[in-house]
Amino acid sequence: MCPTEAYLDNSATTRVCAEAIDCMLDCVKNNWGNPSSLHERGMAAEDLLEKARKCVAGALKCEASEIVFTSGGTQSNNIAVFGAASALKRKGNKIITSAVEHPSVMKAFDRLESEGYEVVRLSVDRFGRVDLEQLKNELNEKTVLVSVMAVNNELGTIEPIKEISALIKRSGCPALFHVDAVQAFGKIPLSVRSLGVDLMSISSHKIHGPKGAGALYVKKGIRLVSPIVGGGQEKDIRPGTEPMPAIAGFYGAAGALDTKKSLERITALRNMTVEKLKNIDGVVLNSPEDALPYIINISLPGLPSEAVLNLLSNMNIYVSSGSACAKGHKSPVLTAAGLPTELINSSLRISFSRFTEEKEIEMLLDGINKALSTLRRKK
Repeated sequence: MCPTEAYLDNSATTRVCAEAIDCMLDCVKNNWGNPSSLHERGMAAEDLLEKARKCVAGALKCEASEIVFTSGGTQSNNIAVFGAASALKRKGNKIITSAVEHPSVMKAFDRLESEGYEVVRLSVDRFGRVDLEQLKNELNEKTVLVSVMAVNNELGTIEPIKEISALIKRSGCPALFHVDAVQAFGKIPLSVRSLGVDLMSISSHKIHGPKGAGALYVKKGIRLVSPIVGGGQEKDIRPGTEPMPAIAGFYGAAGALDTKKSLERITALRNMTVEKLKNIDGVVLNSPEDALPYIINISLPGLPSEAVLNLLSNMNIYVSSGSACAKGHKSPVLTAAGLPTELINSSLRISFSRFTEEKEIEMLLDGINKALSTLRRKK
């Protein structure tokens, strides 16, 4: 990374780490066979595939056989939502999600609603945290799917996944519980067993791996009707020749994770950043105090996000105005959380990675001060 650059948009994507690059290069140069082939090259590729599967499974505290490789978080979410709804449609047609999910979940639920499913979108509080009482009241014998993200991608809010799982189990409904953990994986400890989830989506490029690879945890014994058909790879859940260079990079990135150590360092960095942001006149903090330390959402009331982003970008400081997958649209997350329009239109998302350095924070703080001064002077 350029020493005069502050890349603070890691919730959108992360730079690829050395371990991932090494694994990808070795795969491309030396292990380019098709894992489905029965000859020696194919068996070598299959061996790499299974090593990658075991590594990812270890990070989620599950069995390797429960990991299905996909092209990324969006495909994992789509397979989970459509696959679970289709598999259980004879048991009921009620499906539940939150009002602040990633578009790959929200739009999947929209499509199912157009096909006749009864969709409940749980309300959230000021910080995007789901209403557990509403969930409790909505669960019944017709509920076949609940999907709630682990960490909100705009606010950093950590959702009460264990509590949600407990409510589903106590209700006695046949629902499967899916969790989009794309923003949580590699940043906080995750154990699918202790969380009590049935399906979990994760992505490579959020943990310093390449784009084009992700995974879906499918609890042993659960049947999905995949929306994709093909040659039977990945248990016929995600058929198609596995993208081995991308999966190899995912393997390298997952193997390089030190979640606990990184979380401790980023928590200290986040706390320092928040304290200094509070000292800047005109900055409003939107994220809750107990948010994932990797994400800070702020607003600069009266100053449009796009204008601030452009000024910061000119100074080689890179943040975002929300989800990279909702480019050009008013944030549905902040809208659902009930933030006033002034805060929504001036919001910025600052997101860290384990490679974020204090000097980048100093650049950001200096840049925000300069942007505020410039834009206020123009006004």
